[in-house]
Amino acid sequence: MADSGATRTLTVEFDVPARMRDGTILRANVYRPAGDGPWPVLLCRTPYGKDFAFAGAGIDVVAATRRGYLVAIQDTRGRFGSAGDWRPMVHEAEDGADSVAWAATLPGADGQVAMYGGSYLGFTQWAAASQKPPALRAIAPFVTWSHPFDGMLFRGGALELGLQASWQLQTSVNEVTRRYEGDPAAQAAAIRELVADYDRLAERGFAELPLRSLSSLHRHGVGAAFFETVARPLSRSDDTAAATAVHSWHDQITVPSFNIGGWHDIFLAGTIANYQATRDAGRPSKLLLGPWPHGPAANPVGEMNFGFASQAGFIDLRTDLSSLQLDWFDRWLRGGDDTGAPVTIFVMGANEWRTEEDWPLERAVNTPFYLAPGAGLVRDLPTGGAADSYDYDPADPVPTLGGATLLTPEFRSGAFDQRRIEARPDVLTFTSAPLQQDLEVTGPVEVRLWASSSAPDTDFVARLCDVFPDGRSINLTDGIIRGRYRNGIGDPALLEPGRPYEFSIDLWATSNVFRAGHCIRLQVTSSSFPRWDRNPNTGHELGADAEMQVAHQQIWHDTEHPSCVLLPVVPRS
Repeated sequence: MADSGATRTLTVEFDVPARMRDGTILRANVYRPAGDGPWPVLLCRTPYGKDFAFAGAGIDVVAATRRGYLVAIQDTRGRFGSAGDWRPMVHEAEDGADSVAWAATLPGADGQVAMYGGSYLGFTQWAAASQKPPALRAIAPFVTWSHPFDGMLFRGGALELGLQASWQLQTSVNEVTRRYEGDPAAQAAAIRELVADYDRLAERGFAELPLRSLSSLHRHGVGAAFFETVARPLSRSDDTAAATAVHSWHDQITVPSFNIGGWHDIFLAGTIANYQATRDAGRPSKLLLGPWPHGPAANPVGEMNFGFASQAGFIDLRTDLSSLQLDWFDRWLRGGDDTGAPVTIFVMGANEWRTEEDWPLERAVNTPFYLAPGAGLVRDLPTGGAADSYDYDPADPVPTLGGATLLTPEFRSGAFDQRRIEARPDVLTFTSAPLQQDLEVTGPVEVRLWASSSAPDTDFVARLCDVFPDGRSINLTDGIIRGRYRNGIGDPALLEPGRPYEFSIDLWATSNVFRAGHCIRLQVTSSSFPRWDRNPNTGHELGADAEMQVAHQQIWHDTEHPSCVLLPVVPRS
């Protein structure tokens, strides 16, 4: 590692130009250590504005320069200081490769580049790496998706409405600013109107029907990618889906990757999938999962205090997330020491960090807990009992409360007491007896649900909760399945009303110790709005009309219909 004692000051160059292969100029702010170098370069590519205080969040730029790194934070194409047209995700592969080549030749650079950043900034890393630019040595994607149909555009066939609608409006502020650049009065008015629509999403915007004519987006001439997504069945890939499909690049990516995510992050599944794919391909790869949501990796998370040492700035009271990433880059750009175990996880309930040799844990035992008559959750398969039922009315959907979400401020992410949700007549709960001893659940969670509906298409939502002795029911992880996609997105088929089907609901993963005296609970319902769009129960194509009807749902749990949640139980010494 470079002598940090020689790098006590830094200088900043603003709006440094980089020419892309088609001649478009992108601009970056470049942070330089004191001295002549040569230095390796850390590149961060963002659509959110390189000049804002949060630009390049994820690594402390000052700490990076003190370690002897050049840091370049670049506006992506069509955003803020960079020229070109803004088409989300579409240009990031070629622009990323060109930007890596540019960064490697900056004055004082040693020809080696690593990339960092979270969410979209993580996506720009995967996109650049897919092009195999020679100078790229390592990446550290934070809270980034893998498959666009698993938490980014859709989940289980349901539209990620809350994420997509709010993100389209947020990112459009810069788009509108550029559109009226020569007319300050018109620019100010347009921005006020757009922001007002964003602020009204929770009040009425999310609920607008039909989705294909969502007025809050149409009114401002933005959200083309949203309407393209809504207009096509999942079985047909659109430009947005193709451009965002990190999973399709896994075989092409050879650089080492440090994948960082959170149990309450909307892209948890993608973070894990990206780690597993690169590991399986024999690429150096690491995984770190905290208790965090999408955004600041702080504490508390929702209503839960996971302890001071759960924060990204004080991981296990030993290090911080910025330093861990810099250690990773030292390993691959400077021949530093091995950075330890490949997997680090935060175990909720126990509220402790732990290292593992792989994911999922080999010692975890997939254990079924069966839904039982009388709202029970039991180890032994029930032998009888009538199905439980409820009515799902899309005009009165179950509201989103916490979880792995990315919504407007009214809908906070993370762990929340679910009792007000569970009090609704359209939410069923199945609860274990109080545990006699601690039980750890760490790994992928799946619900196998036998259910029938009076509708030709409908949704089923399942949510795993930890019930405390004082009655609090704290959400851990959840998932959804749209009935017509029960056989996969490539084989849609409507339901036969009244016929029981087995639905597989992927609840992604968690790590939690259910303490002695606590109970395990599974919620079953048919909506979580506005995170996911409401299924109108009509069987019509997504977003096509405003018609809605009530669906009568039955949840089966007997010998012939063994509904269960599969929990990866980890022996604890």
